[in-house]
Amino acid sequence: MEVNRTLLTEFVLRGITDRPDLQVPLFLVFFLIYVTTMVGNLGLIFLIWKDPHLHTPMYIFLGSLAFADACTSSSVTPRMLVNILDNGRMISLFECMAQYYIFGSSATTECFLLVMMAYDRYVAICNPLFYLVVMSNRMCTCLISVSYVIGFLHPLIHVGLLFRLTFCRSNVIDHFYCEILPLYTISCTDPSINALVVFVFSAVIQAITFMSIIVSYACVLFSILKTKSEGSRSKAFSTCSSHLLSVSLFYGTLFFMYVSPGSGPSQYKDKMYSLFYTIVIPLLNPFIYSLRNKEVLGALRKFIKP
Repeated sequence: MEVNRTLLTEFVLRGITDRPDLQVPLFLVFFLIYVTTMVGNLGLIFLIWKDPHLHTPMYIFLGSLAFADACTSSSVTPRMLVNILDNGRMISLFECMAQYYIFGSSATTECFLLVMMAYDRYVAICNPLFYLVVMSNRMCTCLISVSYVIGFLHPLIHVGLLFRLTFCRSNVIDHFYCEILPLYTISCTDPSINALVVFVFSAVIQAITFMSIIVSYACVLFSILKTKSEGSRSKAFSTCSSHLLSVSLFYGTLFFMYVSPGSGPSQYKDKMYSLFYTIVIPLLNPFIYSLRNKEVLGALRKFIKP
């Protein structure tokens, strides 16, 4: 038994589908999505860096969010594209852990960055006179740093707990990347502790961050409704609606992935939530935040036509 266990140092990622006729179309679709995602997110970061008018807390947070989205997409999509072309689809245990760590780190970071962005809007709309004092450059740097530090530390817990598991039943992971819950289904060691820790940490992080966002935007909504100026009200609604759409997509998907009753290892069969979270949301976010944003569109026009 010990010999069999030590042999399983490589795994096979089954991917989205086993149908050979869909491999080339899937490769082309996801390659196009990945290129668009990287152009959108890195382009947004470049515009924020290039245009001095965008050197404000809201856009600094937005640039940090775009970087986290780029990391999320890059942790999954390139490897998935290689696996689509490679019939072997092999991945080592180290690569598997590294892929999950990068994914988990960027996901956790994004949770807290969305809180920071909600807090930024709360201060800007509810306490505009103190905005420049409260949201100073130092404060923005601290908030972003805290988000990334928590993001880097959180997945270390789950990756560390993976070392208590042994794999001897099968080396086939029924997923298109090294998501941690499908990995538990092929473990010879009881993964109940690991699954419980994932559930508890995911539930706590999502509950704290989501409630913080809801409270911030509830205060923002009450403040907007008190505003007499139609122009100010319309601008505030426009800005906050983009944030709320992104938050809804992000937390809705995470909830079904990790916290909903059907997300345990034995029931975790549906790959669509993961596909939506890891590939679709990073694609949509830069466009959600940019297409209705006059400042970003203005910076883009100035860059195209100096």
